Amino acid sequence: MRILHTMIRVAHLQRSIEFYTNILEMTLLRQKEYPEGRFTLAFLGYGDESTNTVIELTHNWDTDHYEQGTGFGHLAIEVDDVYRATEQIRSQGGEITRDAGPMNAGNTIIAFVKDPDGYEIELIGVKKT
Repeated sequence: MRILHTMIRVAHLQRSIEFYTNILEMTLLRQKEYPEGRFTLAFLGYGDESTNTVIELTHNWDTDHYEQGTGFGHLAIEVDDVYRATEQIRSQGGEITRDAGPMNAGNTIIAFVKDPDGYEIELIGVKKT
């Protein structure tokens, strides 16, 4: 067994695709419209779905915003250098909600950024062994 994807609902699909591809450097792997259901699915990630977990963006055509629940925490992405990644994201207009630095009660370097719909994304530095 393995995790295939995490799905999040987005209000403006193209804006979200641009964020995940341009700012977080993911690849749009596939996208399909479902006219009868009035929604579009887009799958993005850092590698082929056959071997990588990806993100599914769901855009319901008749919904222009969502209220985020209190149960969802964040997506996590491993990066080589959290400090450099946050500066790159900031320079491209991304919203950093926690600057790079050691996590609370630990030494792992982390940061947080928000996507266009307000979902939190944690950037975690590669663990040096």
